[in-house]
Amino acid sequence: MVAIRPLFRWCRVLHTRWVTEILEKKTVGLHRAWAVAAVGFVTLIGAAGFRSVPSVLLDPLHEEFGWSHATISAAISINLLLYGLISPFAAALMDRLGLRKVVSGALVLIALGSGLTVFMSSSWQLLLCWGFLVGIGTGSMSLAFVATITGRWFVRRRGLVTGLLTAAGATGQLVFLPLIAMLATSYGWRVPALVAAAAALAVVPLVLLFLRDYPSDVGLTAYGAPEGSTAGQRVVATGSSALRALTALRTAARRPAFWLLAGGFAICGASTNGLVGTHFVTAAHDHGMPVTTAASLLALVGVFDVGGTIISGWLTDRWDPRFLLIAYYSLRGLSLLVLPSLLGPTAQPSVWVFIIFYGLDWVATVPPTVALCREWFGVDGPIVFGWVFASHQVGAAIAATGAGAIRDAQGDYNLAWYLAGGLCAAAALMSASIGRRLEPAV
Repeated sequence: MVAIRPLFRWCRVLHTRWVTEILEKKTVGLHRAWAVAAVGFVTLIGAAGFRSVPSVLLDPLHEEFGWSHATISAAISINLLLYGLISPFAAALMDRLGLRKVVSGALVLIALGSGLTVFMSSSWQLLLCWGFLVGIGTGSMSLAFVATITGRWFVRRRGLVTGLLTAAGATGQLVFLPLIAMLATSYGWRVPALVAAAAALAVVPLVLLFLRDYPSDVGLTAYGAPEGSTAGQRVVATGSSALRALTALRTAARRPAFWLLAGGFAICGASTNGLVGTHFVTAAHDHGMPVTTAASLLALVGVFDVGGTIISGWLTDRWDPRFLLIAYYSLRGLSLLVLPSLLGPTAQPSVWVFIIFYGLDWVATVPPTVALCREWFGVDGPIVFGWVFASHQVGAAIAATGAGAIRDAQGDYNLAWYLAGGLCAAAALMSASIGRRLEPAV
């Protein structure tokens, strides 16, 4: 042990020098903000590995344990709910403890919750692992993490980077689906659960080595900050992280814009993660489509989501985000209304049209919503967005459980699709009601 300690100290010194010289100030031709964004991109993909598991494993768990779809969906609902409710507290905790500690701990929780499922024998263990452990972990790695990175490291291209990082989280969840479905079909549901755990753990070293909290920590300002700007300077967090999150909520709740954003985003969650993300594979299988084919179609949603979210971020830098939200919610609602008539045993051209169209709109709502939170709430924008995102997950949790109950009661998901389409029209009206903030936010 005595001989190992000098070696450990030498490795730590070498690592510090390497990071400082190669990644910090001496990076040639590329602002460090892009390296941080790249690490955030990979991290969000790794964290999303687990989130592709539940939608594929609904039927295998039902067949092995005899649990109803509503019971299994309840675990997913707890996960989705905590994924949102933890978000604002995690954003405040990142201010206090730093990005690396919070994100690394979150990835370990995801791996632990996913890995322990292979030993479960009762439904309460599913609720604990899938619901609470993974819910807390993914909640600490939610879109508030995206808002924190873009708010600290970028002035120019904020909308574009928000779109890129949002696409990483959403697309990472979906592109894993074919692999998860193949593994579940060939080897049983336990293997994909372990693969998801390994994917989360594999990202931890990247976070510890490369992620940094503020540009000022490495002697820089935020990307695109004007001369003399304080953007990207470290802000010392004081007081309790939980208190700051609650204070930001209390202040934001006094403005109608917050409730309109939260209401629209709740419907966004219900019509994406809660309904389509959780139940599309099972719904398609009900119409005779093989599980692997349905999972591949849902993965394609993730592929087209990359382009749609990046374009949405680019548009957010140039157009009024309110108009973008009106368009996104309206078009999504129309696509969900026609979906029941498109599903069948094979992927017809009309299904491909839906997949492409819906994929482009999957999480395109995030960049304009982040921009409106920044416009209305200033420096507290990432934390307020955390609360808005919490409403997103409340809507997703209600839809996940509600759609499962509809399937158990009626034998199909048709009513769930129609309800989601109508709610999207309501979200478009909410977005149209958000006004402009005339005085600058502080």
